[in-house]
Amino acid sequence: MSPAAQEGVFELLPFLLNPPNIARFDDGKVIIGDRRAYPLQQSYVTCESVDEVATAIKDMVTQGGGPWLSAVNAMRIISTTFSDAGDGKKLLSELKRARDVLVATRPTNTAIQLRLDEVLATASLAVNEKRSVDQAIEASISQTLLNIYDDYAVRARAMANLINDGDGILTHCFAEAAFILALAFAARDGKKISVYTPETRPYFQGAKLTAPSIREIGVEVNLITDNMPAHIMSEGKIQKYITAADMITADGHVVNKIGTFQNAIAAHAHDIPFYAFAWGRDSSKLVRADIKIEERDPAEVRLALGAPTTIDSINARYPTFDITPPKYVAGVVTIHGVLSPYTLESYPTW
Repeated sequence: MSPAAQEGVFELLPFLLNPPNIARFDDGKVIIGDRRAYPLQQSYVTCESVDEVATAIKDMVTQGGGPWLSAVNAMRIISTTFSDAGDGKKLLSELKRARDVLVATRPTNTAIQLRLDEVLATASLAVNEKRSVDQAIEASISQTLLNIYDDYAVRARAMANLINDGDGILTHCFAEAAFILALAFAARDGKKISVYTPETRPYFQGAKLTAPSIREIGVEVNLITDNMPAHIMSEGKIQKYITAADMITADGHVVNKIGTFQNAIAAHAHDIPFYAFAWGRDSSKLVRADIKIEERDPAEVRLALGAPTTIDSINARYPTFDITPPKYVAGVVTIHGVLSPYTLESYPTW
């Protein structure tokens, strides 16, 4: 039995983290769950072209693991337009163009590049073997999802085993399936826990995505503003700080939503361990210098849920991610268990 089946993963997932509600391909279109509207609405954005999917990713229709799943499904918009007898060389060229457009949407989130390159390799093999490229891509996406949710289950179990009864847990932004499942496993194990989630400006993922998802799985959750974590720590309410990571370098630097770093510093000052979930190793990002931090439109900082909070002439900046050095990281949650950030280079995959 697979780890996901053994742990009953799909019965525990909240609405936002069930794959069909994240992104799917249906009748020539990519259907993306609109996380901007959640939790007040459960709605979707329909994309009929690769460029529309790219725009949806840029416009933050989906975040976390959503961009890569949206991107790989966008490749089927291309593959379904070519018959089995079509021009394989032209098809691969169109897929490569689509890949480049989609990778450019989130340069720091290298999961998109990894998954799209896997799709290109699958397509190239299908062309060489004169098989249906679309069927090959569809099967590849399905298998990747199964593998990923097995990995989620393994990592979630490793983290759940470190959560103690009575723990208060701080998170940041939307920590995706492995973190949510770790909470669900810990609660199912009989541990009473509470979670503190900052609202996460400027898109409020903590308020709109994280807090409702934690509540949906039956775990106590407390919404706080982004400038409260250190104070909550000083009250003794927090025993662990746990987040996702958009990227972790081989030398142990954690790249995640802006604000992760300052919480890690505060946690370190209060002797609170920080654990980061790794989605997998990116061998092109070995050291901190390999990281390119994406800067988004500063106009977004002058807004709160679309409403202006200041005048347009005020200067602003919006670096989307920050980098937490390994000295502030107690452990990286991987398929091999919870590892020291200083030992990651010893593992070819994680």
